[in-house]
Amino acid sequence: MAAALALATPGVTPTQITLGGTVPLSGPASAYASVGRGADAYFRYVDSKGGVFGRKIVFKYEDDQFEVPNTILLTRQLVEQDNVLAIFDSVGTEHALAVRPYLNDRKVPQLFVGSGVSKLATEHKKYPWSMGYLPSFAGEGSIYGRYIAAHQPSAHIAVLYENSDFGKDMLNGLRRGLGGKAKIVATQPYEIEDANVDSQLARLKSSGADTLMLFATPKFAIFGYVGSFRLGWHPHFYVTSVSISPDIMKIAKFGSSQKQVDGSVSIAFVKDPTAAAWAKDRTVRLYKTIAKRYLPGAKPDDVFNYYGMAVAYTMVDTLKKAGRNLTRESVLRTATHLDETNPFLLPGVRIRTTPNDYYPMDKVKLARYRGTHWQFFGKLVSARG
Repeated sequence: MAAALALATPGVTPTQITLGGTVPLSGPASAYASVGRGADAYFRYVDSKGGVFGRKIVFKYEDDQFEVPNTILLTRQLVEQDNVLAIFDSVGTEHALAVRPYLNDRKVPQLFVGSGVSKLATEHKKYPWSMGYLPSFAGEGSIYGRYIAAHQPSAHIAVLYENSDFGKDMLNGLRRGLGGKAKIVATQPYEIEDANVDSQLARLKSSGADTLMLFATPKFAIFGYVGSFRLGWHPHFYVTSVSISPDIMKIAKFGSSQKQVDGSVSIAFVKDPTAAAWAKDRTVRLYKTIAKRYLPGAKPDDVFNYYGMAVAYTMVDTLKKAGRNLTRESVLRTATHLDETNPFLLPGVRIRTTPNDYYPMDKVKLARYRGTHWQFFGKLVSARG
C-alpha cells in the first residue's frame, strides 16, 4: 500500500524523489548559478549516505537566463513533463511571483524560493503553496535604516535600486527604518536589462549624497562600486546581502580599489566558509568536503555554493519530517511547521515557520567588509519587515 501511495504522488517512487527549479545558469544574474549547483551537490552527498528513507533525491534545475517568460515555460515543463514533487530553491523575485498562481492552482509546493519579497509571506493565505527562504527584503532595508539613524543621523543617502518588488521592498524598508532621521536625497531605479547604470550614478552623485545604498543583484552592485569610483565619488556603501559573496566583492574591488569597498555594510545569516574564523567549524569542513567531491571546478570564494547547500539542508529536513509516505500535502504541512537548527547558518539563526508565518528566517547579523572578508559585528537583529 505504501508503494502504491508513493507511486500516486508526482515525483515520488519507491527509490527516488524528484525536485525541480529554475536558476540563471547564464544571463545577467548568472552569478546565482552556484545556488543550484550547491544545492545539487548537497543532495548528491545525502544520496551517497542513503538518501531520504532510501530514496535518492534528483534535482532538475533549468536555466531560465533570469528571464520571466523562460521561468514560466520551464516551470510548466518541470511540473507537467518531469512530474516533480515540488519546485525548490528557484532564483529570482519577479520570476517566483510570475509562476506562483500556476503552482498554487496545481497545488505544487513552491518551497524555499531565493527571495525575501514581502508578497511571498504576506499573501500566504491566497498562495499557501509558496514560501521564500531569504530574510525579508523590507526587513533588511529597515535594518540599514535603523543602523544609519543610530550611527549616521546626519547622512545624506542615495539609493540605486532594481525596479522590481525586490528593490522597492528594500527602499520602503529603508524609509521605515530611518524613522525620519538622516535623509534620502536621491533614488534611481535600474532595469535588469540595462547595459550599465552610469547615468543613474551620475545623478546620485550630483545629489551631494555621502552614503550609497546598492539594492541590486551582483552585476549591478559591481557596477555601483566601479561606476562611482570612476566618477571620483567615494560614499559610505551599504549593499544588499544577495550580492556580497566574496568573489563578487573581489571583482568590485578589482574594478575600483580596496579603499572603495572597505567598510561596506551588509547583513548575513550564513557562516562565511572562506573566513579563518570558521576554518575549524564542522559544517564548513563538510561543505569543503562536498565541494571537493561534487563541485571540483567551483571557485573557493563563491559562497553562493554554500548558500545552496544551506537551503538544501532545510529541504532534506523537510522531506525527512514529512515521513515515508510523501505527498505534496505532507511536504507543505511540514514546510509550514518547521523549527530547525540549520548548521550552515550563523549560531542563533533558526528556521521557524507556522501556517501563519511564511518567513523562515527572522534573525541576521550586520557585517562590515574588511580586506577580503566580511566581519560580523553586534548582536543578532530582527529581520522582520
